Amino acid sequence: MKLGVLTVLFSNLTLEDTLKKLKPLGVQTVELGCGGYPGTAHADAAHLLENPDKITALLELVKGYGMEISAFSCHGNPVHPDKEIASAFDRDFRNAVLLAEKAGIDTVITFSGCPGDSRNAKYPNWVTCPWPDDFGRILEYQWNDVLIPYWKEAVKFARDHGIHKIGLEMHPGFCVYNPESLLKLRAAVGPEIGANFDPSHLFWQGIDPVMAIRALKGCIWHFHAKDCKVMNANSRINGVLDTKHYGDEFNRSWIFRTMGYGHGQEEWNEIFSTLKMAGYDGAISIEHEDSLMSSEEGLEKAISFLKGSIIFRETGEMYWA
Repeated sequence: MKLGVLTVLFSNLTLEDTLKKLKPLGVQTVELGCGGYPGTAHADAAHLLENPDKITALLELVKGYGMEISAFSCHGNPVHPDKEIASAFDRDFRNAVLLAEKAGIDTVITFSGCPGDSRNAKYPNWVTCPWPDDFGRILEYQWNDVLIPYWKEAVKFARDHGIHKIGLEMHPGFCVYNPESLLKLRAAVGPEIGANFDPSHLFWQGIDPVMAIRALKGCIWHFHAKDCKVMNANSRINGVLDTKHYGDEFNRSWIFRTMGYGHGQEEWNEIFSTLKMAGYDGAISIEHEDSLMSSEEGLEKAISFLKGSIIFRETGEMYWA
């Protein structure tokens, strides 16, 4: 496994200045946003595709600092009921695929997206319960009429351009939010669909990441290192479905934390060991979204924590066996 960073936390800096910050910290890979919610500060896919020489320059810049690009990220909602919004996110996804093809990067990361409740909807509608029966009909429309048809075509586009790893981040608010929904979409549209595995989104749903890794063995394409703290003083009263702003940390039922501030070393050791057993040996990409720490402090603490937990080297011969 390799220590990585999603560079969005330094979007105020140039890519080169970001690499200068990361190199002395021992970072081995960078995940670059190239559209969608992550933005284009470090890799504007549309611009790069119009200027192929700049793709070569980008790769040489990263290599010059002793790092690799683990993935291009373009998280978005390409099935949004607002056609203009959906079209923009779809364009970002396709540009990310084309950029990955030209750059020789095998992984593109995004969300599954979430449609509205009908063809006349204005906003996404995330269904979380089966009753009243209206919700079941919404799910049938979302999956059968929108989500599966979209991703069948999107997967074919990626396949035609040599990209065979589409890492969907399982995130509440979107149709793919847990292993079951990810595997459902994968079965319907193709093996290119896999997980950008982010334990933080699983912790607050009450999902055990170790069990989730086992369930997704063979289809984990990328990994986000981000922790989450369930605030028992609030969650035991109101549960974990929480719409309060992320900045209202004191009253929220859960908050994102930097590594080690939600769960301890032993739990993360088990997560990385299970990843190893499941055959994953890629980037462990830090995503900083801890509102209680600056980007610099959160990153430094996460790196220090991960260096003691990630399994970096290949296994040797089992001389004792």
